[in-house]
Amino acid sequence: QVQLVESGGGLVQAGGSLRLSCAASGSIFSINAMGWYRQAPGKQRESVARITSGGSTNYADSVKGRFTISRDNAKNTVYLQMNSLKPEDTAVYYCNALIRGSYYSIDDYWGQGTQVTVSS
Repeated sequence: QVQLVESGGGLVQAGGSLRLSCAASGSIFSINAMGWYRQAPGKQRESVARITSGGSTNYADSVKGRFTISRDNAKNTVYLQMNSLKPEDTAVYYCNALIRGSYYSIDDYWGQGTQVTVSS
């Protein structure tokens, strides 16, 4: 059984910063890519940022230059540093990870989501 537990969401004024964390626990053989998605009311879930096990990153155009994704492989944790936040960044943010539970099995896991609200 694998769990992803997120923390760090909240309410912030436009221009402010937040740091999200997501820790994976349970039966973990290895973790491949990890990432953050978000879903605003009435919109589809979209990818925000992803990072591979080797540290390669990619970002949605809307957050490039403002958000930074990183990971601590020793702690099975991924972070999202969000700076210069805008009201349009308001959404529920979800952690995602591709986790190998054993040599023979790999599955996609999601966190429960954390609310980020940016006031204007």
